[in-house]
Amino acid sequence: MQAQGKDRSSPVTNVIRLIAAGAAAGVLTAAIALPAVGGAGVTAKSAMEDLNLKPEELDEPPLPERTVLKDAKGKQIAQFFFENRQSVTLDKVSPIMKTALISIEDFRFYEHGPIDIEGTIRALLKNMTSGGVTQGGSSITQQYVKQVLFNAAETDAERAAAIAPTVSRKLNELRYALAIEKKYTKDEVLEKYFNIAYFGAGAYGVQAASKRFFGKSAAELNLAEAATLAGAVQNPNRTDPNVSKESRAALLERRNIVLDRMAQLGKITPAERDAAKATKLGYKDTKFPGGCETSPYPYFCLYVQYEILNNEDFGKTPEERKKLLQRGGLTIKTTIDPQMQKAAEKAIKNWVSTKDKPVASQAMIVPGTGEIKAMAASRKFGNNKKKNEISYNVVADAKHGGGGGFQQGSTAKPYTLAAALEEGYKYGDGFPSPAGYNAPSYGAFRDCKGNRVGEPSHQVRNSSEGGGGFKTLQSGTWGSVNTFFMKLEERVGLCKTVKMAKKLGLKRADGQPLREFETFTLGINETDPVTVASTYAVFASRGQSCKPLAITEIVDRYGKAKRFKPKCTRVMDEEVADAVSGILSGVFTKGTMSGVGGIGRDAAGKTGTTDGYTAAWFAGYTPNLSSAVSIGDPRGAFDNRLMGVTIGGRGYSYVYGASISGPIWKQSMMAALKGIEPAEFEAVNMERFGGCGDICAPKPVKKDKDRGGDGEPDDRGGDPFDMFNMDDGDFGPITPGN
Repeated sequence: MQAQGKDRSSPVTNVIRLIAAGAAAGVLTAAIALPAVGGAGVTAKSAMEDLNLKPEELDEPPLPERTVLKDAKGKQIAQFFFENRQSVTLDKVSPIMKTALISIEDFRFYEHGPIDIEGTIRALLKNMTSGGVTQGGSSITQQYVKQVLFNAAETDAERAAAIAPTVSRKLNELRYALAIEKKYTKDEVLEKYFNIAYFGAGAYGVQAASKRFFGKSAAELNLAEAATLAGAVQNPNRTDPNVSKESRAALLERRNIVLDRMAQLGKITPAERDAAKATKLGYKDTKFPGGCETSPYPYFCLYVQYEILNNEDFGKTPEERKKLLQRGGLTIKTTIDPQMQKAAEKAIKNWVSTKDKPVASQAMIVPGTGEIKAMAASRKFGNNKKKNEISYNVVADAKHGGGGGFQQGSTAKPYTLAAALEEGYKYGDGFPSPAGYNAPSYGAFRDCKGNRVGEPSHQVRNSSEGGGGFKTLQSGTWGSVNTFFMKLEERVGLCKTVKMAKKLGLKRADGQPLREFETFTLGINETDPVTVASTYAVFASRGQSCKPLAITEIVDRYGKAKRFKPKCTRVMDEEVADAVSGILSGVFTKGTMSGVGGIGRDAAGKTGTTDGYTAAWFAGYTPNLSSAVSIGDPRGAFDNRLMGVTIGGRGYSYVYGASISGPIWKQSMMAALKGIEPAEFEAVNMERFGGCGDICAPKPVKKDKDRGGDGEPDDRGGDPFDMFNMDDGDFGPITPGN
């Protein structure tokens, strides 16, 4: 054979000579007969010298599949996917679909080896005589290899290399194809190709494409439909029916080419071809619901997604967890309970409209396990601002797709109460709690790093919910008296209060460290319903702190199941937790929820109204279930306060914890617990917590005879804090005039 520069024969003649010379070595003949060789101007001889056509094992990562979420009862509640794909076995693909694809892509598929020598040579001749690449000539096996390499690529550069028209890429493809056909039968290769191929309109694999294009399974495809899908795989972007009229016209043209080819090969009759050609394209644009926005429980769905991405239980590295979610094929059993979810949604709907700018959100958690049973909000999830939709998880923290949350308000006071009880305070301990409180000096409070905090010039005042006077742990809590809790925190210690809150699981919604200022006890930290409900569940479970649990089991694509158990730690003495519950139970009968009332079973809780009415909360629990409800304006709570507002068609001058959040909590909890046997709180150890220690309430004043001659009895042995405050339903002496 002459060198390239001296050979004066035509390119076609050279190829024929090469084919003849390599007839005994079919693999080499196939290798030199590459469109890329002719197009790149590389001699067949130089290409052959570099060939090493030995089978090379191909790494075949699992294909991205849809992941299905199921509720606690086993019913599907969501599905999401990186690629819309539902892999099927070959027997689930209609015979006409197999025939159509093979006819147009590789009609000698069952006759040749890994490489179709005749097809490759034919394509090479066509390309060389036309002056461009008009035919590919790759076998279905080679196409499968290319798809695998493209799918495995993780960067744009790797994806470009996987389809680059280069000799080296083509040779590697051949090596992999040799190994693939040693490893699998022809039917297995065809099945894999059907499942990996992209057909356009966001549909990967023949099953998803059949449903997307025609609203039926791949097993039900008729001739015209099969020809359409077979035609789509060549250039799915050009023939994507979801793009434009032009692309649909291109797909119709391509379908007819497939039908002509099938008739030419004798796979169908001319009459069948003509009848199929006479039909319309028939594209149905069947929506394939995916993503959390299509779930009936979108906020919970988001929580599950982010939990997989962030939790090391699902992979050691962020990249591993991301791959798990993207590759999918998982069936995830979750904790969500349909009855409890419905109860939360209905209660919220009764009090807050989807059109209201302020948003109410609620989470329900099982004490002792951390299982999340409900996550609901008043506004629909989505990106349509005209419909007042909200695009983040308003029920949870930023780590789970949420935002910055709302200030917790007085639902933070039980953390100080718990710290005091743990320190040995008794129910009757208390002190005068005037209308206003100023830190006695700078440094009266110290954070957990030892830094001095506490600004004497900043005065804390009681809200209209909580009047002043001498308050005990009980009455101060029932009335939600700000100045009482400032004094209690001052005595117990800011750091001890912060440490208690952390032990219970309190975190800021934005993921930043808790702000440790003197007003910590008043709920200055922004948080979320899932977190608050979880902290209150510790009291309900008698001191067990459990991480919120959304996933109980994951079954992978191969049927292997992994179960996830609650992660709980004892963080509080049982009797201390019981004592907290004993006081918080009185909130319904003697405190800020007395106007709303209880739920007909043992329950405890706390209202929360923030400074300036930026948000309002109620958090409460029974031994069976803990729940927190918040309401605030996501446009900016401080710029859009809950004052002079209309919510749910009702007008409010001011929104308190018991105005909206409390009634939502009551209604939802009654419905959620319906059919569940009521459980009772453990009796409080009154020998330990009853009475008072060194800071008892002053004794009642004894009235004696009139010694002043003014017609009124004289007071003796009295205290300036001896008048009774009737505002909150509790009987604690107050300062006259407060």
